Amino acid sequence: MNKAIVTGAGGFIGRALTAELLAHDIEVIAFDRTGSGITEKLPYSDGLHIVECDLSGLFSINEDDWKSLAGVDVFYHLGWEGSAGDARADYAIQLRNTQWSLDAVSFAKESGCTRFVGAGSIMEKESCFVGNAQGVKPGIAYIYGTAKLAAHCMTKPFAARLGVDHIWAMITNAYGAGEVSPRFVNTTIRKMIVGESLEFTSGTQNYDFVYVSDIAKAFRLLGEVGKPFCQYTLGSGRAKPLRGFIEEMGRTLVPGQPLHFGNVPYTGVNLPLEEFSIDDLVRDTGWSAEVPFAEGVKRTYDWIKGGM
Repeated sequence: MNKAIVTGAGGFIGRALTAELLAHDIEVIAFDRTGSGITEKLPYSDGLHIVECDLSGLFSINEDDWKSLAGVDVFYHLGWEGSAGDARADYAIQLRNTQWSLDAVSFAKESGCTRFVGAGSIMEKESCFVGNAQGVKPGIAYIYGTAKLAAHCMTKPFAARLGVDHIWAMITNAYGAGEVSPRFVNTTIRKMIVGESLEFTSGTQNYDFVYVSDIAKAFRLLGEVGKPFCQYTLGSGRAKPLRGFIEEMGRTLVPGQPLHFGNVPYTGVNLPLEEFSIDDLVRDTGWSAEVPFAEGVKRTYDWIKGGM
């Protein structure tokens, strides 16, 4: 791979992937929404070309930006509006994301890319379980998970029809320094820093977390050697009940601070541990997670505290 497009390049994972690609001498065409401040978010590099463009206007970029796409090998689609917080429940936004994902495949074809790598979510698997489970009252965030599943299932045959290889990575739970959204690790660390009462579900549901730099490396490898029309679960490979991760955070960051389990209701399903298997990813790319959870949350804690 010599040249790649990255949508959502100014986002949490997008910034890490862009840096990873540039560090391996891969030229990057970085797309992010107009007015996002992407120029300040990414390091200067002769190998970086920035395109400010909303996902709804990919085909409206100017002539110079079109010329910059010549010779692109891989299209990484990370751009997604409303990936965290209340916007996950906004069905209008999530439906648009599905449409924009299909547009991205079409744009990849027009750009001359032969490989499309999409960023999915473990919530795709949860959404399948929830949709078929009797008597389970799902949380509203499953609108987001279902949209990711729809984008996955629709872009795959569309890419096949266009002659573009399709690769899909279902991220378990991303975290790390630089994260500002209200995802679980980030929110919990902020509560720990200010001494807020730490209230959780019973924590029996299975989880996995993977540090952002490890995610970036995995995406690079998937673009290089991932098998066409395959999907990969992207986690640390050390999934376990959520309570175990929370207790590890407590021991590492705030030893002695009480952790209260069972006070928050859980509205979802508990995926079997085998659903978190990363065997296919390891086999096809040789990737492995390098940042242990304790080290990762300490890095994240230090970054958050340093900015408060």
